[in-house]
Amino acid sequence: MTHAFVRRIAGGGLAIALLSALATSTAAAQAWPSRTITAIIPFAAGNANDIVGRIVLSQVEKQLGQTIVIDNRPGGGTIVGVSAVARAAPDGYTMLVHSSSFSASYSLHKSLPFDMFKDFVAVVPLGYQPMVLVTATAKPWKTLAELVAAAKAKPGALNYASAGVGAASHLAAERFRLSAGFTAQHIPFKGPVEAMTEVITGRIDYYFLPIAPALANIRSGKVRALAVSTAKRAVALPDVPTTAEAGLKDAAYFFWNGLFFPAKTPSDIVNRLHTETQKALAVAAVQERLAKVGQEPLSMTPAQFEKYFHDDVRDTARLMQTAGAKPK
Repeated sequence: MTHAFVRRIAGGGLAIALLSALATSTAAAQAWPSRTITAIIPFAAGNANDIVGRIVLSQVEKQLGQTIVIDNRPGGGTIVGVSAVARAAPDGYTMLVHSSSFSASYSLHKSLPFDMFKDFVAVVPLGYQPMVLVTATAKPWKTLAELVAAAKAKPGALNYASAGVGAASHLAAERFRLSAGFTAQHIPFKGPVEAMTEVITGRIDYYFLPIAPALANIRSGKVRALAVSTAKRAVALPDVPTTAEAGLKDAAYFFWNGLFFPAKTPSDIVNRLHTETQKALAVAAVQERLAKVGQEPLSMTPAQFEKYFHDDVRDTARLMQTAGAKPK
């Protein structure tokens, strides 16, 4: 038996093995989903990411004909929930519903129990929400320009809330502060509810947060909305000007969210979830519910979303470094 013949046999065996693996993967993808799917949200219920995730996935669940269980796993600055997804089998039955805060994890921690760039595959964005700057109605400033003027008149005297270091509320406020050119004291809270409570009492001067959890307090008159942090006005708050309209060129920042799978999830399953989610986002009732919480569309293919996510991780790292936030 010649060496060439052995190589041909070995090569043929390898080809058969590869074809067999491909066939198994394709069959698994075609059968997906055949049982309950778990969607891990690394935040407590009521967070903007949680609200949007539940709206969209309730429709996806109907389309797939399988239950999608929402599993809220807050803790460790979202690390608890994200780690669970990174360790999960890449079979399409565990997904991650995350947001802009995911990008910040890379800059906030010296080490992580997962690799931001290698352990996840981006599937589909669920849209974005402009961040809105709110202040207590008892505060003297009625416009963003007046707030900026007050901050510059007494450097460091004003304070602002966030839902934690590296949260979207922190990053939006830092981008605004750096663009406007003033200093202020950052007061991080455990979550958005605590932060908003302090704003309403007047103990916190201002707070940038996603529109969804802010709308009820804005509409009830408990807080005043001074600006949204996007290039165009928000559909949910058409009377509130943008930071760009106030003359701040580099203050734009929005809160995005989307779905992720563990790395190595079969591409057929990734594409199926992408397609079904896109269908869900096109349903009139879903669009109506999303519009009510200030969510706006952000359409991308899985490849585009993955590139967007990786770029956002790097951009957020630069912003955190400029803001002086140090990893822990």
